Amino acid sequence: MATAAVQQAGVNHFDVVIVGAGISGIGSAYHLQEQCPGKTYAILEMKETFGGTWETHKYPGVRSDSDLYTFGYRFKPWVGTPIASGAEILKYMGEVIEENGIAPHIRYGHRIAACSFDSKAGLWTVDATTADGATHRFTCNFLWMCQGYYDHENPYVPEWPGRERYKGLFVHAQQWDPAIDYAGKRILVIGSGATAATVIPAFAEKAAHVTMLQRSPTYFFCSENKNELADRLREIGIDEPTIHRVVRAQIMYDQNMMTERCKSEPDTVFEDLKELVRAFTGKPDFQFEPHFTPRYRVWQQRLAFCPEGDIFRAAVAGKLTVHTDTLDSFTEKGVRTSSGEEIEADIIVAATGFRLSVMGNIPFAVDGKPVDWADTVTYRGMMFTGVPNMCWVMGYFRASWTLRVDMQADFICNLLNHMDAIGAKRVEAALRPEDEGMEILPWIESDNFNPGYLMRGIDQMPRRGDKPEWRHNQDYWAERGEFPKIDLDAPEFIYDGKRSAKVSTAKVAVPA
Repeated sequence: MATAAVQQAGVNHFDVVIVGAGISGIGSAYHLQEQCPGKTYAILEMKETFGGTWETHKYPGVRSDSDLYTFGYRFKPWVGTPIASGAEILKYMGEVIEENGIAPHIRYGHRIAACSFDSKAGLWTVDATTADGATHRFTCNFLWMCQGYYDHENPYVPEWPGRERYKGLFVHAQQWDPAIDYAGKRILVIGSGATAATVIPAFAEKAAHVTMLQRSPTYFFCSENKNELADRLREIGIDEPTIHRVVRAQIMYDQNMMTERCKSEPDTVFEDLKELVRAFTGKPDFQFEPHFTPRYRVWQQRLAFCPEGDIFRAAVAGKLTVHTDTLDSFTEKGVRTSSGEEIEADIIVAATGFRLSVMGNIPFAVDGKPVDWADTVTYRGMMFTGVPNMCWVMGYFRASWTLRVDMQADFICNLLNHMDAIGAKRVEAALRPEDEGMEILPWIESDNFNPGYLMRGIDQMPRRGDKPEWRHNQDYWAERGEFPKIDLDAPEFIYDGKRSAKVSTAKVAVPA
């Protein structure tokens, strides 16, 4: 495996620069080493360690909201419980780094300040700064963006009136300090999504009481935190790689069936979800109105996993009180809701979600012209018109994020090898003559998927067309069949400024 960079006048040159040492970046590095063994590469990470989102979030109980058999990489078997803690995920990632010699490639503490592409040279220039104020310049032939989709330093906090009046501790879950002592405290959690569902049961173990204030409820899928198939296969002596492969297939099949049921029989699915809650709480008369009956349809947002029904058990045990209302203002002792109710708390935790960060908020330019991502059209949610030699890893929201990390890596490695085979220095996705007049739409279909963090920043995102090639459809079960069949000589790919001879090279303008 080649690891050395080419030094030219203080510039580090690599074949590939991967941005981010989180779950996407580490998985992508593994695939690059395996599928393109001659390529030199570096991973630029702004933090001082690996982990990405699992390093950012340190709130009590932090855990995956996807099962680790599919959230884990396809190449490394997961041997723990399906839902795992942040610490267990970091340990798993650390093993991947150590087992595959990835550590020497990671440049920690490198915050990227700008990325610019020179079409004549076929090179990206990446400028990064370190904590000592020094600037480090890298060049690369290909830029692999694995930095995720949200701002790790600035979470989303609504502009609530009177927050300065509150005398207790206010903190967003994303900025939680593990040193905070919450034992015996009254805690108010604002929010109802996966973060709230994770932190509330953990708080309930030691807090005097926990209150959840939500604008609207969330759908939860309650289940034991175990996989019976995996346990049975281990019992009869099947090897871990086989267990990993078989259990992944089983889970993905079950998830697909659930997704289809959510669309075809949503009311029946909700009744099934209710029965699971009743079973785990031991309360056949558990009341779902008004605090546990969502207003949106079950297919429109991610179905949050609730191991052992823990948030519902906290409610039944009297450790959790739920208010479904909006926040009118903060007071000295807590908050006042729009209905006039006062909620007092020693600690208020905002579980209000992310602030979208497109390409890490890094300034990009191509041949000196700044890139406005909202002016580009996406190719399958990973390449963008007018931006050569770059891919963005954007995973799944309904299925495990990492399923797409693995799949995109296959595509990118195939693309890099294809470019070598044809002697191309530059590749970009471009609309074809037959795409002229195609309707250009927002990034994602909000009727089918509409989480708040995405809807708040949708205008910043690249746009999509109404054809499969120009969409990010969030459908793993369709893409797993489509991606291996992508024709790298298809007319949507332009190499060194030339379109495939298969079609006309008539110029197509990207719609404004």
